[in-house]
Amino acid sequence: MSKSFIFSSESVGEGHPDKVSDSISDSILDACLEQDSQSRVACETLVKSNCVTIAGEITTGAKFDYEEVVREAIREIGYVNDDDVFHADKVFIANQLTAQSRDIGQGVDASAAEGKGTAEQGAGDQGIMFGYACNETEELMPAPIIFAHRILRKMAEIRKQTDEAKWLRPDCKSQVALKYEDGKMTGIENVVVSTQHASDADNTTIREFITNEIIKPSLPSELLSSETEYLINPTGRFVVGGPQGDSGLTGRKIIVDTYGGWGRHGGGAFSGKDPSKVDRSAAYMCRWVAKNVVAAELADRVEIQVAYAIGHPQPTSITLDCFGTEKAPEEKIEAAVKEVFGFKPAEIVSQLDLLRPIYRDTTHYGHFGKVGLPWEQIDRVDVLRQAMD
Repeated sequence: MSKSFIFSSESVGEGHPDKVSDSISDSILDACLEQDSQSRVACETLVKSNCVTIAGEITTGAKFDYEEVVREAIREIGYVNDDDVFHADKVFIANQLTAQSRDIGQGVDASAAEGKGTAEQGAGDQGIMFGYACNETEELMPAPIIFAHRILRKMAEIRKQTDEAKWLRPDCKSQVALKYEDGKMTGIENVVVSTQHASDADNTTIREFITNEIIKPSLPSELLSSETEYLINPTGRFVVGGPQGDSGLTGRKIIVDTYGGWGRHGGGAFSGKDPSKVDRSAAYMCRWVAKNVVAAELADRVEIQVAYAIGHPQPTSITLDCFGTEKAPEEKIEAAVKEVFGFKPAEIVSQLDLLRPIYRDTTHYGHFGKVGLPWEQIDRVDVLRQAMD
């Protein structure tokens, strides 16, 4: 990039149709893991109008009411208003879930599938996964995506916990354009927010409230100025939203889920997948590694790529890039990473304790940069530094 540039990232709220789908899929995953930690889950959700379809492959010993899990997920999002076409208590639910293929299960369960005769968990699929971290925010995440998430998190908090803006509805999006000079943040160029609202809310009220009560308290004041542009509900009206206005599908917001386009993403979605799917678990692993590298001050920015073959326990490649910000030779940092962290699928699950019902906490406002998730722990800093000696 040039020395002076503007970078934008977007986020979407809990009521966005794609996030509704993600939430349902992760709720079903957690319901399985609550009773059976060895559940194999690949759950896709499609929402449109007043209909929900869940499909995919699940092998589990868990017994629960799938329909009630779906309805509770929708209820938590906030589709409970009398005028909601997509309503938690009124949607029609079609269940198209089947058991996982034995061929896939064999490859995941043991490398004996390769004829090696040793039982070791293999990757659930081939693929490439990335992890990224940088030191420009306290979350060690790129600022544009963190700022976009903060706006919508604040909006959800007001919508769910106060009566300040009863006209707010669950479907919303945000976008933040951040100016950089010589790699440093210098200001916010513009902020875009589109929010669904009740039919009787006027545009002036919406714009003033979103600007003054949500955007400005959510963003660093030193980055806002008289030149910052606020684009609130640019079309002028947003009453019909959520699945009534657009279809939603699990896994369509992978850039929102990761680094807002700043760090690369391998392509595989997260929600609805158990940890045997390296699309999810290895992406979490790479974020954990990258965050600890930056926290250990071995680099200001780092991106890690890992690749796998289905049924094979060892990664086929591990690559690290510090973008010229490394404080020691990259080869030495990469060697330390390989010494400290285990990248086999079973090792990832064990190190991050992933066979738990924690995935509903990941669905909204990104899977990274949030307190309490195991891959956000900075717990290998000292060991990494020792490995560098």
